Amino acid sequence: MQDITKNNFDFIRVLLAFIVFVGHLGVLSATDKLAILMYSPVEIAVFAFFIVSGFLIARSYERTTSLKRYIKKRFNRILPAYLLVIFLSAIFLSLVSTLSFSDYFSNPGVYKYVFWNSLFMNFMAPSLPGVFGNQAVNGALWTLKIEFCFYFLVPLIFLLFGKNNKYRNTSLIILYFCSLLFLNYFESIGKMAISRQIPGSLCYFIGGMLIYFNFDKFIKYKNILFIIAIITVWIDLIANIKLFSPIMLSIIVLYIAYSFKFLNNFGKYGDFTYGIYIFHFPIIRVFTTLGLFANHNPYIMAVVCMLLVIAVGVTSWHFYEKRFIKL
Repeated sequence: MQDITKNNFDFIRVLLAFIVFVGHLGVLSATDKLAILMYSPVEIAVFAFFIVSGFLIARSYERTTSLKRYIKKRFNRILPAYLLVIFLSAIFLSLVSTLSFSDYFSNPGVYKYVFWNSLFMNFMAPSLPGVFGNQAVNGALWTLKIEFCFYFLVPLIFLLFGKNNKYRNTSLIILYFCSLLFLNYFESIGKMAISRQIPGSLCYFIGGMLIYFNFDKFIKYKNILFIIAIITVWIDLIANIKLFSPIMLSIIVLYIAYSFKFLNNFGKYGDFTYGIYIFHFPIIRVFTTLGLFANHNPYIMAVVCMLLVIAVGVTSWHFYEKRFIKL
């Protein structure tokens, strides 16, 4: 049977982060020459992140000796870099604010931004005074509150259904379809932002969990499951409804994770994904605000922006995130 630790999750996460970066670059660069990048499947990439989390967090909890240790591990992974990007944004984006330094730092909006975003309530204060035309500073952070809530959901699921409960799969499937009802209802009435909140995104997280709990069967039948998943996703797309596609997308993601062995060592130099994901949005906005895409070759600027995002991600990992992981 295949070793569960031999996988391509590092590659998948980097790929998903770049899909999100490319899509946001197409939207935020505000230039027609990069508009084609808007077709990057950002939504699918975000949901795929939830699938990976469902698989890995369930495994992490099951392998952790105590709830306290599990919570500490989760906090050390997500909070330090998350708080870092919030505080750095509040400080350094003063340089591109239309307000003077004194007016900026005396504006209560700065401290509201830090306060609410530190509590994962980005919607309460998404912008900084005079920055980016008072538009959202970091539109990528909305997923982090969902991820954080999922961290607490896993121990609850284990508590309610047990680690070896034969009814666990049935219970998770019921939760899966309840999540789908929420997701499809709010999408049908045009409230897309609500549909993607915790109840609606839960079906993707559960998809990852279900495959983890049934890993041996998944590996045994992964090839035929992959073919079925591809066909089913297309059917859901044609029918314009999310019914089986979340669990089928989970199969596709986990199939990639446990195929193509040459990608197993992709993350040997570090896990830069999180840094790339949380820093890329404001970096792109700074480029746009400074007119770099409009006044220079946008293709060259896109490459420069990408390299800067990678550099920030690498720096964040080696000089900041990794220290907390070691704890």
